[in-house]
Amino acid sequence: MNAKSEVVTQDAEGSQDVNLEVILDVPVTLSMEVGRTRIPIRNLLQLNQGSVVELDRAAGEPLDVFVNGTLVAHGEVVVVNEKFGIRITDVVSPAERIRKLK
Repeated sequence: MNAKSEVVTQDAEGSQDVNLEVILDVPVTLSMEVGRTRIPIRNLLQLNQGSVVELDRAAGEPLDVFVNGTLVAHGEVVVVNEKFGIRITDVVSPAERIRKLK
């Protein structure tokens, strides 16, 4: 492995430099969550077109933004060129992300 492909390199003084180039093309799954609910299978099987499922969030609350299942931010829904998008309003701190992994 050469120095360019290493994720962490050390200089002569012993300080470390992180080389992000090696991970910039790694695909990740980005998902947004509007809310959650728990319902019995009996009720799930009765859902059909037009059914309404109540979620655990109030209208106007921010959405959760997940990367590979880990909460990384909060945001709000926007429409751009007739497509849905999300505007990031708050990024979860790295310390908070690490705490939630444990």
